[in-house]
Amino acid sequence: MSLNQTDKPAMRVLQILPALETGGVERTSVDIVEALCSRGHVAHVLSAGGRLESEIKSLGGHLHLSHIGSKNILTLIPRIFEIRSLIKEHDINIVHVRSRAPAWPAYFAAKWTRTPLVTTYHGIYNAKGSLKRFYNSIMSKGDAVIANSTFTRDHILKTHHIPTEKITVIPRGVDMNLFDPSKVSHDAVTDQRNIWGGPQDKFIVLPGRLTRWKGQLDALEAFAKLPQSCRLILVGDDQGRDNYVSEIKERIQALNLNGRVILEGHRSDMPLVLASGHVVLSASNEPEAFGRIATEAQAMGRTVVATALGGALETVEDGKTGWLVPVGDSDAMARAIKRALAWPDYDSKRSRTRIMRYFSRKSLQARVLAVYSELLTAKNR
Repeated sequence: MSLNQTDKPAMRVLQILPALETGGVERTSVDIVEALCSRGHVAHVLSAGGRLESEIKSLGGHLHLSHIGSKNILTLIPRIFEIRSLIKEHDINIVHVRSRAPAWPAYFAAKWTRTPLVTTYHGIYNAKGSLKRFYNSIMSKGDAVIANSTFTRDHILKTHHIPTEKITVIPRGVDMNLFDPSKVSHDAVTDQRNIWGGPQDKFIVLPGRLTRWKGQLDALEAFAKLPQSCRLILVGDDQGRDNYVSEIKERIQALNLNGRVILEGHRSDMPLVLASGHVVLSASNEPEAFGRIATEAQAMGRTVVATALGGALETVEDGKTGWLVPVGDSDAMARAIKRALAWPDYDSKRSRTRIMRYFSRKSLQARVLAVYSELLTAKNR
């Protein structure tokens, strides 16, 4: 039963994030819009906008466009007033911020209006000095702090020394209806594989924006050790990193992989992309705070090979739903991919069942709304 069906007032939540392009932060924000609106609550989103604008509106969410994620310190005070105005105008009773730059004005606006603040720690923010650690610390100052994995929670506790009870671990959620292998036709998979190569080829899919820490260069080193029948599909935006794309192309040529590696760019039909791969690869050389690709791939019944760090240690069962390999070990990665390609007793149903139990979108939605409800109950005591 939603709050508006009882004596409690409806939740009016303002989520704040820099942009609405593709990514785990953005997708989770949309998931919460859907959960709020479907239960009779009110969902507001403050952002610079992007690909997911229309989806938020179609779900019934209210979108407010602004460059709220600016890192320019001179804009801090105007952004505080902007958020305060939204809180007042729309009677917001929960502010939920998902990124550091907008978290600073959101923190002060929430304090000013005495509105409960939720922060979600989506990433493991690097900090080489005290100034950067101070900048990052804003994400630990919510009245409630959500960590997207146990790994992230432990990082928060070690770095910011806040009470354990202030943190709730809520993994990112997979839409099990969308990422359902039964909804992707055999013909569609065959057509996609024919576009990438031939019927005898084996396709290793590496999703992720083209940035160095996602490990595309490491993957190429491992891929060079695989049979000629293998094809590596790099799926993701370059986000303007032209120099890195050039470096990838140069490495492809140096490793004599021309014709065997496809730079696919952005794809919005990820269930089909994952279903069309024989193995899904996560090659990140820095810890993923969560790493949604590993969970989405397993939901699609695909074997995952992932570097053994960060969130992958929680989402991939080594030797059961996939294989974990040391970072920077191209030989180990190549061996794991070969093993995954020839895994006679791989149980795809086990992989999907585990994701449904622990990492589903429904679980994420229910648990985040429970955090909101607890904060409102505490405030109204």
